[in-house]
Amino acid sequence: MTKKIHHRFIGIFAKAGQVAAIAILVLTGAGNVARAEVKVDITRGVVEPIPLAIPAFYGATANDANFGRNMAQVITNDLVRSGLFSAVDPRSFVQDANSLLVQPHFADWRVLNAQGLVVGKIESQPDGRLKVEFRLWDVFSEQQMTGLSYFTVPNNWRRVAHIVADAIYKRITGEDGYFDTRVVYISESGPLNNRMKRLAIMDQDGENNRILSDGRAMVLTPRFSPTMQKITYMAYYNNKPRVYLFNIDTGSQQVLGDFDRMTFAPRFSPDGNRVVFALSEGGGSNVFTMDLRTHRIDKLTHGTSISTAPSFAPNGRQITFESDRGGAQQIYVMNDDGSGVKRISFGNGRYGTPVWSPRGDLIAFTKMAGGRFYIGIMRPDGSGERMLTEAWHAEGPTWAPNGRVLMYFKEIPSSRGSVPHLYSIDLTGYNEREIPTPTDASDPAWSPLLP
Repeated sequence: MTKKIHHRFIGIFAKAGQVAAIAILVLTGAGNVARAEVKVDITRGVVEPIPLAIPAFYGATANDANFGRNMAQVITNDLVRSGLFSAVDPRSFVQDANSLLVQPHFADWRVLNAQGLVVGKIESQPDGRLKVEFRLWDVFSEQQMTGLSYFTVPNNWRRVAHIVADAIYKRITGEDGYFDTRVVYISESGPLNNRMKRLAIMDQDGENNRILSDGRAMVLTPRFSPTMQKITYMAYYNNKPRVYLFNIDTGSQQVLGDFDRMTFAPRFSPDGNRVVFALSEGGGSNVFTMDLRTHRIDKLTHGTSISTAPSFAPNGRQITFESDRGGAQQIYVMNDDGSGVKRISFGNGRYGTPVWSPRGDLIAFTKMAGGRFYIGIMRPDGSGERMLTEAWHAEGPTWAPNGRVLMYFKEIPSSRGSVPHLYSIDLTGYNEREIPTPTDASDPAWSPLLP
C-alpha cells in the first residue's frame, strides 16, 4: 500500500558551535494507522499512568545495538518523568527486538498489560549517519499509531530520542511534547559565603551540561529568547549591573543596556523584539521595555514603590509583574503600554516572580506565607489559585513550552547549609522530580522547542 511521506528538516546543535541537521520522514500509512484507543486526558487532575513497553531498538551491529539500548532508555526516562506514562519492566519482555520488526506478538504484550508498544531500529549508513526508525503500536487494537524515520549524525542520537519521546507524547495526549528542549540556569559553586554564579545550559533531563560564562562576573536571571538561540541575563562586572544578550550558537555576547542604576529580571517579548525589565529609582523600581531593533526605552510603571519581575503574556499585549504599591508584595497585570494596571492576587502572604504560561491560560508565581514558600498557579484574572508544592525556600518558576510542566529551584536545609537544586512538577502537583546538575543550581529558564 502506498505510504504518504512528509519531509521535515530541523536544525540541531551538536557540540558547541557546530550545527548539523536531522532529516525526518513521517510515515503514515493511509490504511494502517487507525484511530487508536490509547490516549490520556492531561487536562484532568490525577491521571493513571499509561503502561508502555519500550524495548531496546534493534541494531544489527554491536555499535548500532548500543545506540538502540541507550535511545530506548532516554525515551523511557522522558515519558516516565512526565508522570503520564509508566514503563513495563524490560525483564518481562518475551519478544526480542529483531522479531518485533517483523510483527509484534500483541497477545504477549497484552499479558504484560502494556497498552502501548514502541518498536525501533538503528542502522548505520555508508555516509556515517544513523538511520533511526520507530513505530508506536496500540497493543489492544493491534494498530500502528504513528511511525517516523530519522537520519542524523551519531553525536545527536540523544536529541533524536527526545524527538521520538515528543512524538509519542503528542500522539497519545494530543498536546505538544517538551522533551526536545534545553534549560539555562545559574550554576552555583564554592563556599556559601562566597558563591561563584555562572551561566549554564543543559538538556531538559539534566544531560549535556555546559558552562557558558567564565565566573569573573556574578550572573543572574537568565531567560531564553522565544525566537532566537539567544539568552538575556543580568551580570555584575566591577559591581556594576549590566543586561547582556548571549548567542548560544557562537558564544558571543553583547551589552543590551549599560545603566547607571540597578537592573532586574530582563525577559523577552514573545516576538523576541523587546525586552522588559526593572530599573531602580530612588528607593523603589519601575518596569521598562527596550526595543532591540531601535534600543528605544519606554517606562511602563511610575511611582516610588517596588515594581519588578515583569513577564509578557504570549500574545505580547499584556504584562504581569510584582509590586508593593498596595502596601505588600502582590501580583499585577497591565497592558504592554503600562495602562490598565490591575491587581490579581489577594490571598494571605506575599506573592512574587509571576510568569505567564506559554498557553496564556495561567500565571505561575512564588508565594511566601507562614514562614514557607510555595510554587503556585492562578488564572490571569486571579481566580483558581492553587499551590503545587511548598518548601523551606522555593522560587523562580519557569514553564515548559507546552504549558503543562514547571521547573523551579528549591533549597532544603542540610549539614552544609541550604543549597539550591532544580525541580520540576506538572500542573497536577503530584509529579515533583529533582533535575540532576553537576553543581548546585538556581533560577532555571526553559527554552522553546528546539528549531
